[in-house]
Amino acid sequence: MGEVSQGEVWTSAQCAEAWGVKPTTWLGYVSRGQAPKPLPDVDAQRRRLWDADEVRAFPRPGAGRSRAGSTPEAEALLGEMTDVATRIDELRARQRALLTAGREQGLEIRAMARALGISPQTAYGWLGER
Repeated sequence: MGEVSQGEVWTSAQCAEAWGVKPTTWLGYVSRGQAPKPLPDVDAQRRRLWDADEVRAFPRPGAGRSRAGSTPEAEALLGEMTDVATRIDELRARQRALLTAGREQGLEIRAMARALGISPQTAYGWLGER
């Protein structure tokens, strides 16, 4: 059993806390090479240890990853993506309203689906029919 020297070291629980994930998630990242490798030394309880600075600097994988280091261009791109998603939601709501109006006018499902660019199954689902 080696002794730890140089710098701050963390257990897997501390690494997980620093990344804002559960310890099992942290260990999953480690096993897939998505986190730093543990140091060769262990602590008195024989727990694996990591260099705290290396953990802090390592780019965290996953959807929850911080955007703190993003460039202004990347932030602008994310903003544009959000705008597109909002517009898509608005257009989808408009498609549903048009479908309902078409149904009230007696239009056929297939014709409306084709005009709206959706499948007939989607049209039936939106109308609550099967």
